[in-house]
Amino acid sequence: MAELIAWVLVVVIAAYACAGGTDYGAGFWDLLAGGAERGKRPRWLIDHAMAPVWEVNNVWLIFVLVVMWTGFPTMFQAVFEAMWLPLALAAVGLVLRGAGFALRKPTHRLAQRRIYGAAFAVSSLLTPFFFGAVLGGIAAGRVQVGTTASVDAWANPTSVLTGLLTVTATAFLGAVYLCSDARRFGADDLVDYFRPRALAAFAAVVVLALVALPVTHDDARHVWDGLTGGMGLLLVVLAAVCGVATVYFLLRRSLRWTRYTSAASVALTVLAWGFAQRPYMLPTTLTVTDAAGDPETLKWLTIVTVIAIVLIGPLLVLLFRLDTKGELEPLTDADTQAARAPGDNL
Repeated sequence: MAELIAWVLVVVIAAYACAGGTDYGAGFWDLLAGGAERGKRPRWLIDHAMAPVWEVNNVWLIFVLVVMWTGFPTMFQAVFEAMWLPLALAAVGLVLRGAGFALRKPTHRLAQRRIYGAAFAVSSLLTPFFFGAVLGGIAAGRVQVGTTASVDAWANPTSVLTGLLTVTATAFLGAVYLCSDARRFGADDLVDYFRPRALAAFAAVVVLALVALPVTHDDARHVWDGLTGGMGLLLVVLAAVCGVATVYFLLRRSLRWTRYTSAASVALTVLAWGFAQRPYMLPTTLTVTDAAGDPETLKWLTIVTVIAIVLIGPLLVLLFRLDTKGELEPLTDADTQAARAPGDNL
């Protein structure tokens, strides 16, 4: 039962990486969109693409915390004791990001819009970095039961590279999804705007992954061995295939499948990390069995999880389906043309 709950945790982390990661990626491109005039249309698309579902994606994060706290309290305590600072910074980033996004759209004064927009964009960069740094520190074995908080726990080479990989992966997802949204909204100029950015983000992911190979070999050997053999290696290969397929579809301007292939590449990478860490929750000191809570608690957690999946899962699928079909926030041709800024060169 502990093994089952552990895999539920990994799958939910993968879901958050894909769903929430897309929103972080949109914020990343918001940050790089330029000044008020030049960035008007990209930010218009980001606002309309994110507005219907952006709050829903944090459900996955809450689910991760609840399952981790309830099912694996020993791990929860160890991680939050050793990593309280980056996790606190990520939490602050979540709050500022949500506030910035919610307040920017209804605000009419340009100075205030810039402040709220900067809070949203910068937090969209820093929050995934800190989450990635925490995962990197765990993978490198920097977190053990009784480990006190230190900079080395999350500012080591593996953590930094994992944080950067997380940021670039979200940028890749965000640009790919925004390409599809631009096509859906009839804004073909924005397809041409985000398509090269998606390709550039994928290239950055590849470069960082190559840089991470020797670092992981020396700094996180258990995870390295898991990623270079068995099921971990198979999932890494499948993730790479999905990434290359996304690039192929982008180059051919065939955007129908890019959402699925890009999300699959990220989800498969997270699952590969889960297989690579087996049988540990904290390599190489705390196994899944040792980290598990009381058997009775795990039994009820399993029951509640199944009920949540049965009741909430279909609703989330329906929500995202309605969003991709434009049923939640439909736009008219007049709206898409009105968003074009005079003299805006994309």
